[in-house]
Amino acid sequence: MLPLELIRKEPERVKRAAELKGEEAPIDEILALDAEWRRLLTEAEETKARQNALSKQYGQSKDQSLVPKLKELGDQAKARMAEAEERKRKLDGLLLFVPNLFHESVPIGKSEADNAVLREWGEKRDFGFEPRTHYDLGETLDIMDFERSARIAGSRFAGLKGAGARLERALVQFMLDVHTREHGYTEMHTPFLVNSEAMIGTANLPKFGDQAFQLADRDLWLVPTAEVPLTNWHRDELLDGRRLPIKYVMYSPCWRSEAGAAGKDTRGFIRLHQFSKVELVKLTDDGSSLQELETLTADAEEILQRLGLPYRVLSMCTGDMGFAQYKKYDLEAWCPGLQRYLEVSSCSVFNDFQARRANLRYRPEPGAPPRFAHTINGSGLALTRTVDSVLENYQQADGSITMPEVLRPYLGGLERIA
Repeated sequence: MLPLELIRKEPERVKRAAELKGEEAPIDEILALDAEWRRLLTEAEETKARQNALSKQYGQSKDQSLVPKLKELGDQAKARMAEAEERKRKLDGLLLFVPNLFHESVPIGKSEADNAVLREWGEKRDFGFEPRTHYDLGETLDIMDFERSARIAGSRFAGLKGAGARLERALVQFMLDVHTREHGYTEMHTPFLVNSEAMIGTANLPKFGDQAFQLADRDLWLVPTAEVPLTNWHRDELLDGRRLPIKYVMYSPCWRSEAGAAGKDTRGFIRLHQFSKVELVKLTDDGSSLQELETLTADAEEILQRLGLPYRVLSMCTGDMGFAQYKKYDLEAWCPGLQRYLEVSSCSVFNDFQARRANLRYRPEPGAPPRFAHTINGSGLALTRTVDSVLENYQQADGSITMPEVLRPYLGGLERIA
């Protein structure tokens, strides 16, 4: 969340940032509640001070006529403090609906049409035949199954079979090996269910509750991304700043309701209720987070380069970057069968927006006052769409799929799916 002090001092800046992000922020209501809370708090403190003074007088004089007034002042102080606390609870709740600011380098725009292409990598292959889609290839090769998945779970679910399942497992192992052995991330395996506090800590709640799946009988949510448990791993902790940056990587299934996605990507292995990702998360100090975003993005790009998949990097505009992000890049892999790019990673820096929610702090050096950490995350990579891109880019005229060389050791030497 944004600090209340910032909203008091620069309300128009915060309003403008929300407007450019396409978000509604209750700034006027927050300022009114803030003024009311501070007024009630002051009244409670002044009444308490009068009570203390009168209590001192009573202690010296033992004048029984002061007793009713002492009780009256005590009741008034408690009532004012209760009112102040009630206003503060409402105020804290409203602050959760205020979006983050954005960095000056972020393009101003309203939709994906205004995102800026920063760079492209790789050459799009000339097939010499009309390339097929991943779902056509997958069903023909009997490595993808949409019909049976829908039968057991409903729409927007898909299953992998045989070499398809093995391909995803190989991608997971390859990505984890590169990120842990070469990029310096610590591999994690956390619960795939998290409580509401953890969802609030990453700004998934309260605003985006309709995008997630919650257990009916308890305060637990299926993770929409491993970002949630990893970012919250050190919640309510005071970290030694000399340990930063802390870098975590984790494979997990992810679940999203895809509310509002009716009619979008209804065919194929693209926009599903359940999918898998290898997620990268960094906890950094407040001075290095922008540079750490660049290195995290480069780590994700390297996976695409080693797989030989053409891709592009977008700098997301204000209207398409998200509620909590301070700056965001999307990596999109080329899918020749679909004749479009698919997002395989979003790499974002949040500054202290998430850390304030999760009370995630660090001490720069012994004796120094604590500061809120900065958080960064990105997929390294999303598995479903990476599978799509591999199938479509490595397809052959006979319908078989050649395997990228870097994956063959993870596939027991398998060179081709046919």
